[in-house]
Amino acid sequence: MKTGSKRGGFISVINQRKENMDLDLKQMVAMVDIIAEEKNLPKETVIDVIQQAIAAAWRKDNGDKDMDVRCELNLNTGEADIYIIREVIEDDVAYNPATEVPQSEANGKEIGDHVEEKHKVESFGRVASQTAKQVVIQRLREAERDAVLTMYEDKIGSVVNGTIVRVEPKLVRIDLGKATGIMPKSEQIEGEYYAVGSRVKVYIKEIERNERGAQLILSRGCAEFIEYLFRQEVPEIENGSVEIKAIAREAGRRTKIAVAATMPGIDPVGTFVGGRGVRVQAVMNEIGDREKIDIVNWSDNISEYIREALSPAEIQKVETDKIENKKGEMVDHATVYVSKDQQSIAIGRVGQNVRLASKLTGYEIDVEIAKAPEKKKKKNVEDSLLSAVEESEDESAEE
Repeated sequence: MKTGSKRGGFISVINQRKENMDLDLKQMVAMVDIIAEEKNLPKETVIDVIQQAIAAAWRKDNGDKDMDVRCELNLNTGEADIYIIREVIEDDVAYNPATEVPQSEANGKEIGDHVEEKHKVESFGRVASQTAKQVVIQRLREAERDAVLTMYEDKIGSVVNGTIVRVEPKLVRIDLGKATGIMPKSEQIEGEYYAVGSRVKVYIKEIERNERGAQLILSRGCAEFIEYLFRQEVPEIENGSVEIKAIAREAGRRTKIAVAATMPGIDPVGTFVGGRGVRVQAVMNEIGDREKIDIVNWSDNISEYIREALSPAEIQKVETDKIENKKGEMVDHATVYVSKDQQSIAIGRVGQNVRLASKLTGYEIDVEIAKAPEKKKKKNVEDSLLSAVEESEDESAEE
């Protein structure tokens, strides 16, 4: 990136003529290569930004704010043409001259087509020049941010270190070195304290693009962050002897992780827990001791899997079927039967245990108390003797 007298190239072109704020298009064209090099942007991006600025300035001086205006810049001559785009509508219908044109004035165009009206750009007044300056500053800043974020597209799904630079009510801003990302409230660990200047590990979740530009979305509260931490502590994942099948998480409260072994003789749960719990404790040190982690065995037998997912509750019976949800969709469903003293354990505090088990297995789960088996009524000796005598008398009568 260049420094020195070239810095602020296009902005200086706009500002240098204090008395007459007319914009010199040839000077702008001459600055394209300098701006592209200075901002580390493609030349086409800079040209597009300048054309947007010229269109905005022309609309300010000559047009209407509703107009759809585009600009074509000739890099050889330094001249620019403006095109006003209007939609063809039916004759004798009330229309907006800024955006519409009657079919009778559209030179044979069909209704719904678009026509363009060409204007030559010559100069701009003071207000329009200021508009152009603001557009360029804003669009170049957006283009720079997009270019930087593009560098992080290959890092989506990885964990990096960052420094907290600002804490706001709904998000935390984190400097990653070459870019700044945001960690929304929904991606934070509940109850975790974030201090400006602190170093943190964050998961790069996605690049969110909208009308306001691109934004790097970071997370510490997603399930993928837990998976990454376990991969750092359990080398058996990399050699393929154990694997993570599913993770359900409520960040800051509880996580359930289903694991399986791909080789006989391996205890997958013990592998993830580690000797004396050292591996799972290392993960908890990163996310905080407030969040509990349940590591359970995965099974391709859904009844067994649901039993594991609902641990530490003891399950008596599991029945699976399909039901229609509120959206009218058929979904997998399980009814789990437990003893009365196990019901609160299966459901968990405010339904957390059954909720996470449902996310882990993909089944909607209902917990019900199992009915106690009916006890057979014991016959006393007198009843038995009386019954035997009656049967004997009946047989004699028949003879």
